[in-house]
Amino acid sequence: MSGETVTGWHVYLLLCRNGSYYAGITNDVAARYAAHAAGRGARYTRAFPPVELLGSRPFPDRASASRAEWELKQLPKSRKLAWLDQAT
Repeated sequence: MSGETVTGWHVYLLLCRNGSYYAGITNDVAARYAAHAAGRGARYTRAFPPVELLGSRPFPDRASASRAEWELKQLPKSRKLAWLDQAT
């Protein structure tokens, strides 16, 4: 993670210790990553802590971020990184 503050709604993708990906939404990427890393995030990331923030994509509002998160979670693992690089 670069340490920069990112504002607005975002869909983010984490690489977890077991090699899996975890996707979520937030309006504060840095704070949410810190919560996951400290064991205060989702149940999944408490069991499989994140080792890296792979990236995030901005969205204009929570509803569009939630839809995008669902779309990301439907993709096979092999296509999730490419999804991060797509323009919104």
